Amino acid sequence: MSSCCSFKCCFIFFNTIFLASGIALITIGALQYSTYSQIGTFAGSGLSKIAIVLIAVGVIITLVSFLGHFGAFQDNSSMLSCFICILIIIILLEICAGAAFYIFRSRTVLLQVNSGINIQAKAVVHIYNPSTRHAIDRIQEKFSCCGAESYTDWFSSEGWKNHDAVPDSCCPEKTEGCGQDKEKVFKKGCISAIKFFLLKNLVWVGGVCIALGITEVFGVLVGMCLCLKIKSKNYQNID
Repeated sequence: MSSCCSFKCCFIFFNTIFLASGIALITIGALQYSTYSQIGTFAGSGLSKIAIVLIAVGVIITLVSFLGHFGAFQDNSSMLSCFICILIIIILLEICAGAAFYIFRSRTVLLQVNSGINIQAKAVVHIYNPSTRHAIDRIQEKFSCCGAESYTDWFSSEGWKNHDAVPDSCCPEKTEGCGQDKEKVFKKGCISAIKFFLLKNLVWVGGVCIALGITEVFGVLVGMCLCLKIKSKNYQNID
């Protein structure tokens, strides 16, 4: 009986960490959704899906962890078995995602991604139409950058008519007409700022995945032990 309680406490502990990570992913995805949507407008529509993926993964993790909690509190071996099977599938999917990430790290693919971001960013700055204007301005304000590669991109933009100035969103302190003073605007282009932001987030996501993977493996092992203990206890009660 005491060993069963010990396994249950360990299982609930690891599953609570699992639940917290799911809620954290949902929260981060929701908070970052507008930023990634703006980045998607500026540097490619595929990037805007990152926040949606984070939310979806967080929801799945949260639902699975609830299943584990219910199974543990109810001493229901069927629920725990279902939880363990789903967790094993998630671990296998994470291994596949890790393999895909390793392929993504290859020089050829990185160059293709960089090229896509460069082309998209230069195009939206050059066109600067009303549908993308707000997103571009928000990106320049958020990342303290100006233009695609540098602030000089605005001097040849068809959508931006005043080639003697830059948009006011390029100013450290935004005021009406501040873009006229080219000496006081951001000089750094938004392409490098966005790439740095994405790389930093990629490292963070990688760290979270490793921590999640370790928690999941422990969750599977402890869950299997708890499931066997519950089944053993049920058989003893029948006898």
